[in-house]
Amino acid sequence: MRIPTRMATVAALATVAAATVLPALPATAKAGDVVRRGACSGAADWKLKAGSEDNRIEVEAEVDSNKAGQVWTWRLLHNGSLSAKGTSTTAGTSGSFTVRRKVTNLAGADNLKFRAVRSATGEVCSGSLTF
Repeated sequence: MRIPTRMATVAALATVAAATVLPALPATAKAGDVVRRGACSGAADWKLKAGSEDNRIEVEAEVDSNKAGQVWTWRLLHNGSLSAKGTSTTAGTSGSFTVRRKVTNLAGADNLKFRAVRSATGEVCSGSLTF
């Protein structure tokens, strides 16, 4: 049985309309990612995200202070062990920095902790998640 042309057009328009009403996910978020956000001890905010990539865990940590040129020391712990550490400076109009690392996906739950301290003021950003 053929659907009349008018019915096909109405069905197609309804499908397009439904697709435009649904909320879009951020381009960087994938199904299965775990994301946590929070406020730092001062004016900055932090975000910590973990997701699967090539049988490992890709960890992304961000500090956003809205001021470029701030120096922060940071560390990333994986199940209580130091996985990475460094110093980063906020940049760009967003006044932020991002740290990306891949860690081994261990058996069971993986606990990830990120901590950043602004050298000049002692402001602390600290977040954790379980992947």
